Order: sequence, then C-alpha cells, then structure tokens
Amino acid sequence: MRWPTCCCSAGEDGRAMSQWRLAAEIDDIRQPLLAERDRSAMCAIATLVEISGPAPRDIGAQMLITEDHHWGFLSGGCIEADVAAHGRAAMADGAPRLLRYGEGSPWIDIKLACGSGILVLVEPLATSDPAVATLLSGFAERTPVLWSSDGRVRAARPGGDAPDRAWDGSRFARLFEPALRLVIIGEDASALASAGLARQMGLDVVLVTPNGPEAAPFDGIGYQRGAPADALDAIGLDRWTAVAVMSHDREDDEQGLAYALKSDAFYVGAIGARARLEMRRDKLRGHGVGETAIARLHAPIGLQGFGKAPRDIALSLVADVAREFHARSAVSRSAGESMSSIAPISSVGR
Repeated sequence: MRWPTCCCSAGEDGRAMSQWRLAAEIDDIRQPLLAERDRSAMCAIATLVEISGPAPRDIGAQMLITEDHHWGFLSGGCIEADVAAHGRAAMADGAPRLLRYGEGSPWIDIKLACGSGILVLVEPLATSDPAVATLLSGFAERTPVLWSSDGRVRAARPGGDAPDRAWDGSRFARLFEPALRLVIIGEDASALASAGLARQMGLDVVLVTPNGPEAAPFDGIGYQRGAPADALDAIGLDRWTAVAVMSHDREDDEQGLAYALKSDAFYVGAIGARARLEMRRDKLRGHGVGETAIARLHAPIGLQGFGKAPRDIALSLVADVAREFHARSAVSRSAGESMSSIAPISSVGR
C-alpha cells in the first residue's frame, strides 16, 4: 500500500492556521465554483468520504481548491492547508488522491484534535466538465442534482431519489439539494434584522414589502414589492423554501400566509401574539386553508425563549428555520456515514 506524500509539515500547517480563513465558513462549494468557472480552467474538489470516531464535520463536507485560493473546511482547521496543497498537486498531474488523516494515517505531524480518523477524496477536474455544468444548472434552477465520482470519472444528473451521501469504498455519491431559501414578508426592524442575519448565515434571502421603497435595503438579497400573495407566486415556493410573515395583521399578509400554507414551502411562520392565534386561524379558514395546512403554521414564529428585540427575533427565526431544514436529512445522513467496512486503498485508479 502506497500512501501519498504529505504536502506540508506541522510548522507550515501551523502558520496556515494562524491566518484567518474567512472563506472556510462557506459550506456550499457551488457558490465559489460558480464564480470561479469563468476564471479558472482547472480546480480540485476535496470531499470528506469516511469518518472513524467523532469529527467536526459530517460525511460529504467539501472544499473547493484553485491555484491561489480554497473554500470550505473538512476539520477543525487541522488539515485544510495540507488538503489544499494536495489539491493543487492533483491539478498539476491529473491524478486523484485518497488522503487518510488522524487514526490510521501515515503522517504523524498532522494531528486531529478530535482523535478520529477521516478519509478525504481529492479530485482534479476541469471547470468545463459537463458534470459541473449540470451541477451549477441545478443550483441556478433550484433542482436537486445527484453527483457521483471516483476521482477520475464523474457524473451529475437531475433527480432527488437517492441516498443523501454514500461511499462504497471507491465511489462517492452526494445529492446536492437547492439552497435553503428564506422569504420574509415585512419591512420593520425585525424583518430587516432577520433578512440581514439570514444573508450573513449563507441563506438565499428574498424580502417582500407591500409598500416598501423601490430599492432593497441592502445588497445580496432578492426584493419584491407588492401584495404578498402575488409576490410569493412570482417567487415560486418549493420544498426548500421557508416563508416568514413578520408584519402585523394586514389583510394582504393573511392572504400571503394562506398562499404559503397551501404551497410546498417546508416552513411557514407568522409573528404575533399567542392570544390572537385563534383569530388568525379563523382568517386563514376564511381564505380556504384546510386544517392540515393550518397545523403547519409556526406561530408565534421562531424558537421560544428569546427576547422581543429585533435581533433576538431574527436569531430565533433563523435558528428555527435552519433546524427544520437540516432535520429532514439528518436521519439519512447518519445512516449513510460509510458503506465501506475497511479503509480503502490510498489512491484511486492507479
């Protein structure tokens, strides 16, 4: 068995860790890949495919690597510089790598603080690869894409009926779902704080204001003016979208809330006092919303136990939405940690 050569020493990795890695917070490589597609002919993707013991990241965590930058993280900051070096070496020679870190690794100078062992697939690929085009097309069109690769040959096809993340010892498959989108109806301080926090957390944010100004309050979000129901219809609500009604007792807000509850949106919430909740339910019934749909309503909105200040409301809302979103795939992700009972060989296709 031949292990690939370590690309950095502990000292070099330590210096890398002393640099602030702001790009590490990016958890979806489709975002930087979309930007880099027109700048770089080649890149590398590093994927966490196997874990032995506790680890900071789940199976399927990824990094995107180019000649001069990298995004994402696979550990608590222990290995990213070395993985990036391997990625650039793979780009240079066209050969993928399987890298073992921690338990079972040949590199005693790179430690994992969690004490686990992880396996990382590093694959070079051209940004013009048809699989990349399919992946990014699904990202733009909000359709799931099933990606699979053995490091040399990869495929991507639209579809959503597959294991979330699976490794069989030689090939990794991952279902890329559309990004979590949060549509916020309202224009007060709580709505603006929620939109700003959701954007900062990497959500796809759309703000809807019936009577707001012509321009969005800040960059990086979608913006719709007009009646909420009409705006939601124009946006298109899918099962990766959450809707939060954050204005107070406007009749057109109730119409928008009714529209959202009849849609595929996975989360629909409304701000307001608990004492007035039954009155709101009566209004929704008047708009033709059935009892099953009404039972989906999160009201009062967000996690309980927070204060009423705008930033507290924003935190409780974004946390609640993210929890609901990630809970849907938690079971399949846990069950699919690894389909291999032994550590795979250290190189792919050699």
